[in-house]
Amino acid sequence: MSVSAGTLDRQQLRQQVRGVAAAVADPELPMLTLADLGVLRDVEVEPHGQVVVTITPTYSGCPAMATMRDDLVHALHDHGVRDVEVRVRLHPAWSSAWISDRGRRALAEAGISPPGPVRRVSGPIAIDLSPTRREVRCPRCGSGRAELTSEFGATACKALYRCLECLEPFDHVKEI
Repeated sequence: MSVSAGTLDRQQLRQQVRGVAAAVADPELPMLTLADLGVLRDVEVEPHGQVVVTITPTYSGCPAMATMRDDLVHALHDHGVRDVEVRVRLHPAWSSAWISDRGRRALAEAGISPPGPVRRVSGPIAIDLSPTRREVRCPRCGSGRAELTSEFGATACKALYRCLECLEPFDHVKEI
């Protein structure tokens, strides 16, 4: 698909550009698109033709943000969009609840336990230094019996678990 500003109105162009941006893979979880991960927040086409893509990091200081930006710019350039700006929006903060159902299935199919429900709280949050309790299911055998091996997996957004049934290790995307 080539995006052509000459034959489309701004709304049609925005939809095509959003389709291209939405299909860009996450650099750390390549089975997910940026849309599936929920970091793609907005796509706008300015009156003068500039495309502005807004993304939200999964974590403040996420090292994958620069790669996400570069991948978005390259994908849009490859589809004929020359004037691209990628903006980072920190508010509202990203939540694992933003991961799409398709994204959750893709994580499980890749052997990564998707995040469970996000606990919603209003008002002050008490600091609790005890181990984090999560609803974790082994993506290989489906067992809910797993033990935490490390709070930090291959990336900061994942924890490492071991299934107590099939004994296989697996990553779990943390609930945020």
